[in-house]
Amino acid sequence: MIRNFTGWHMTGILVAFFGVVVGVNLLMASFATSTFGGIQVANSYVASQKFNTWLDQAEQSAALGWQARAVREADGRVRVVASGPGAGARLVATARHPVGRAPDRVLEFERAADGSFISRGNLAAERWILRLELSEGAKLWRQEVRL
Repeated sequence: MIRNFTGWHMTGILVAFFGVVVGVNLLMASFATSTFGGIQVANSYVASQKFNTWLDQAEQSAALGWQARAVREADGRVRVVASGPGAGARLVATARHPVGRAPDRVLEFERAADGSFISRGNLAAERWILRLELSEGAKLWRQEVRL
């Protein structure tokens, strides 16, 4: 027996289709808002006013020619091998979680016997972005590295 396709059938198909679309959109929106805070800078206008200053500072850092490589040790501490600065250099880093799930952490470093820098505290075995700040006298060098 063949049944006729009625307006109720079409209504059911449309309601089911748009119900799935709205449901998926709500699910994706909840994932998007719960996983990323979305804040890159506190005030975008103030950041735009400082942009050229930041570019000048980046050029001065690049002109120093310093390089750094960071690795996580087995005990969770971070080792940074820097080439360029002298023995009196000081290193500080801010560890940021890429999507803001963990609060920022400031890492302080001390010189190891081999000349590298080793952090005093450890860092959880996750993905981090390290903002390195290496200073020697009036010279200041900054770089971001992924760990």
